[in-house]
Amino acid sequence: MNLTLRQRINHRIKLFTISFIRRYRNNPASRWTIFIIDLFTLIAAFAITDLFRLRMASFIDWPSLLIKLFAFSILATFFYLVIGTYRSIIRHSGMYDIYKVLISNLLATVVLIAFNLVNNNHPIVANRFTPAYSEILMTFALQIVFMISVRLLLQNIYNEYFRSHRPSVNIAIYGAGSAGTIAYNALTQDPNHNYRIIAYIDDAKQKKDAALNGIHIMQRKDVLNPDFIKKNEITTLIIAIPSIKIAYKQEITNQALDLGLKVKAVPHISKWINDSFSLNEIQDIKIEDLLERESIKLDNANIVRQVYDKVVMVTGAAGSIGSEICRQLTQYNPAKIIMVDQAESPMYDLQFELRNTAPYNKAIDSMVFVIANVKDKPRMEQVFQQYQPQVIYHAAAYKHVPFMEENPYEAILVNVFGSKNIADLAMKYHAEKFVMISTDKAVNPTNVMGATKRMAEIYIQSRQSTETHFVTTRFGNVLGSNGSVIPLFKKQLAAGGPLTVTHRDIVRYFMTIPEACNLVLEAGAMGGGGDIFVFDMGAPVKIYDLASKMIQLSGRKNIEIKEVGLRPGEKLYEELLATKENTLPTYHPKILRAQVRKYASTDIDTLYEQLRQIMPTFDDMQLVAKMKEIVPEFVSQNSVFAKLDKPENK
Repeated sequence: MNLTLRQRINHRIKLFTISFIRRYRNNPASRWTIFIIDLFTLIAAFAITDLFRLRMASFIDWPSLLIKLFAFSILATFFYLVIGTYRSIIRHSGMYDIYKVLISNLLATVVLIAFNLVNNNHPIVANRFTPAYSEILMTFALQIVFMISVRLLLQNIYNEYFRSHRPSVNIAIYGAGSAGTIAYNALTQDPNHNYRIIAYIDDAKQKKDAALNGIHIMQRKDVLNPDFIKKNEITTLIIAIPSIKIAYKQEITNQALDLGLKVKAVPHISKWINDSFSLNEIQDIKIEDLLERESIKLDNANIVRQVYDKVVMVTGAAGSIGSEICRQLTQYNPAKIIMVDQAESPMYDLQFELRNTAPYNKAIDSMVFVIANVKDKPRMEQVFQQYQPQVIYHAAAYKHVPFMEENPYEAILVNVFGSKNIADLAMKYHAEKFVMISTDKAVNPTNVMGATKRMAEIYIQSRQSTETHFVTTRFGNVLGSNGSVIPLFKKQLAAGGPLTVTHRDIVRYFMTIPEACNLVLEAGAMGGGGDIFVFDMGAPVKIYDLASKMIQLSGRKNIEIKEVGLRPGEKLYEELLATKENTLPTYHPKILRAQVRKYASTDIDTLYEQLRQIMPTFDDMQLVAKMKEIVPEFVSQNSVFAKLDKPENK
């Protein structure tokens, strides 16, 4: 096929352009190239200035002009080299680069003006070779404009022709402040994606109808509505208010998710890597962010009095709650932290973390890691005898409802008699405080696990000791704990679904692990003996809605939510207080003191001894029947043990 001369030329130009783009797409221009361009712009600025000044002159003194140009060039070269205006990568130029342009030219201006002042008394130098003040100011003003313009022009050329062309991502930024500007710069300078900022959102009335980076600042209602989102094809909302209140952030996120947007956020500056911000710091909103609450204010002095320079023991130390208690204890300078757990691998992980991670490793000399099981009383006595703990946080327990429903013997052995072992040893070795971690499933229990925790509460509360004060803390589910619903949903999402819920209407209370452990330490410090403290868990969360939000946050459209039916012993609603219990306030607004039924220690001892005698039979029905005798409000649901309940209790 014969090509015309014009077609051949166009083809060669196209090939050259493609080759040029491929070669320089990822290779920044040489810094010396930029330096030379800056000098050429200075010559242009000087020429324009003198052309304007001398347009009416009949004679041009070329030697004088060349000497002046030489002076301008020498000074500019010196300050450009010192300040480093040429060192930046032009495609990523920002405010700091503009600042360097301004400073270097300002310094050159000041030096030339000073030179003028010094040479004013020398008639030949002043008249022929010293630039006029207007000449100095006009030249460097033009040079600033030229240098900034060149950088913006090259940046736009790169963005338009050199960046790989990928589908645009239309974004709205919530927050027209400094963080919003930082997010804008990070997005627009990303070499791998074409981010288009459609609008800033800010609720401040004084910013209404203003602009930032040439982009309109709008009110929330004008942007976060179906019409605007659809018209502008916005797919992502970035919350750029690092210090935003949690409740406000959750409100914005929920509104955006309902509009089908993907939501990201700029984290607090304390979480930036090396105190600098990059695109990688803009994080996806996680489900934990939607369940989080404002941080708790603790009376640290109260906790310090409880544990400072004392030997503290934590059972179940490698678990979700126990490990966080250990982390938090390190900041209160106990003499020793005796960490006890029977799980070898999680204990190794905890040991490695605490010994190698700041700030925990500051307390490395106080850490003792013990592999032991709370149901092994001789071994636990040996640990008590060796370390003489003064404060005990008892977090060791079996907690999974379906497993314990199938294994009542093991649930009783660990949760009831394991707790009894630690409580008895605490009294025998004169510990000052014993704090037990309980659960909302102990209230009106419908399963074996909840009933065993209630039995442990009863035993702990019945102990009377002038030396050892017994305290129980009771709260609901914690976010991210081992085996909880959120990690399960994450695994199911990673596998492509479906997400499984046991019932569409099932609800649970949630609290973050650090928040729960904060309250455990605070409640333990305030308890005077025989107390059961319940925590303000906030509003209950519908698990089906939780699954829906996680699917929305993942950005995946076709993930199914499947109902699989209530598991044995599971109930729809958890409670924090039994129906006959009341609460009294404490000095901490999130901690309430429960007024519960009292048990005589002699009666409890008799019942627990009877239970112990049944244990060797391994007869689940006999064991659970005795449990129902000890805890009359224990009424099984969806379980083989429901046949043991009295008709009036069903």
